[in-house]
Parts: sequence; structure tokens; C-alpha cells
Amino acid sequence: MDSYSEKIDQALHFLEEQVAIEVQNAMILGSGLGGIADEVLEGIVIPYAEIPGFPVSTIPGHRGEAVFGKLGGKPVLIFSGRFHFYQGFSLQDVTLPIRVAARLGVKNMIITNACGGINDALNPGDIMIIRDHINLMGSNPLIGIDTGTFGRSFIDMSDPYDGELRRVVHELASKNPEIGELREGVYVAVTGPSYETKAEISFFKQVGADAVGMSTVPEVIVCRQEGIRVIGISVVSNMAAGIQKAALSHQEVLDTTAKMSARLILLVKELLEHVLT
Repeated sequence: MDSYSEKIDQALHFLEEQVAIEVQNAMILGSGLGGIADEVLEGIVIPYAEIPGFPVSTIPGHRGEAVFGKLGGKPVLIFSGRFHFYQGFSLQDVTLPIRVAARLGVKNMIITNACGGINDALNPGDIMIIRDHINLMGSNPLIGIDTGTFGRSFIDMSDPYDGELRRVVHELASKNPEIGELREGVYVAVTGPSYETKAEISFFKQVGADAVGMSTVPEVIVCRQEGIRVIGISVVSNMAAGIQKAALSHQEVLDTTAKMSARLILLVKELLEHVLT
């Protein structure tokens, strides 16, 4: 058994000993979106630092906790805070929570992030359902993975963000004015941690990206390999370089996502209660 498989098994066995509930639905919370975890009922909170084999999130706005409990009337596992490629973690470690979730029985994954808007039709505070993505991170989490352990590497990515889930999410929003209008678009992932230049944003716009961020894509790729359905939700925290005149900052990201958390919490609850098993 290789060290990566050992990390997964260690984390899995530890969590199974701590929590007796079965979960089919999980979430990954992006920058400033940890308030969703506060809505969990009967919550069991486990810091990442206590989970064997888990990296530890140190980015402001990422709590670094696994939360088990009920949300929208359904058992759920929430990863409150993610790991990033730009922190120096391998993409295998970045996606380790997905591997563990799959082995805990998770079938559906809600992946959230804060992003920079590229499309002129977007505004800070908009919620964008991810329709597709462009991977410009320069790597892939399936590189070097043992296909005998994790399955085939040549996975289909023609519909990585489940089309039926996207359709239903828009229906839910249209029936609930408190959620408000949802956008839909293409997310481009870059490594970071520096924000993008004006020239880079211009290029991303030309190749069809609507928003840019530094996460999500590796997690989605591994979800696809593990057979987990994905709905991707981006909160537009700011407009990207060259579109927004003011300098970009991480604090702006946190401030905007905090303001939007109520809408996102309501959307997630509706999705869990009425759609996901």
C-alpha cells in the first residue's frame, strides 16, 4: 500500500470511529463560507488537525473542520475549509477529503468557492452555478494515481457538473425569491496565490471563462473518478483585474461572501431537502 492510500485509510478509520452516522451528501466550503456549517443540527465537529493524514488549512476564512450532522433534514458531511495547491500541498492531498468522503458512502457533493467575476454580466454578490470549467492549474490530481486502487484515469469530463442537478437548482431558486436569481457560467482554475494580471483576465475572457478562482477543479476531477455527482456553486466576491478598478484583496473576498451567506445557506438547504437523497 502506498503512502497516499495509507493516508486515506487512516483518516477513514479515524472518522468511522468518531461518527456512527451514514452520509450520502457532502459539501466543501470555500473562502468565507464557513457560516453554512453553523446551520448543521446535532453537529459533531472534528478539527482537521485531529484527523490522521489530513493536511491543515491555514488560510483566513477556512475553519479547517469536518462537521457531521443534519442540514435540510438530511445527514451531511461538511468540509469547512479546503486545501489549496498554492499552499504547497500536492493535488493528491488537496483532494484527499474527496477520497475519504467516497469511502464513507458519499454520492453527492456540493462544492462551493469564492471567485472573481470575468463576465461583464456578473456582479459582486452574484451566485453562479458552474456549468463547466477550464483547468489552467498546470497539473491534474490523477497524475501518478494507482489505477488498480482508484480506478481508471481516462475519465469522461463531458458533464462534470451534473446537468440534472443544475436544472433543479435553477427551478428551486425560481420558486423562492429569498434565494434570488442565479447565474450560470464557466469557471477557470489557476494556481494562485497571486491574483491575475489584466492580460491574463483578458485571455481568460477570450477563451470562454466567466469567473476565475484557485480551487474546485481538482476536487471535481476526483469526484468524477469516484463516481460522485457534483453541483458547483461560486459566489462572485469581486470583479477580476482590469474589470474592477480598485486593488484586489482577500479581505474583500471574505466581506462579500459573508454578506451572501444567507442566500447560499437557503439554497443549500433547499437542495438537500428536496433533491438529494
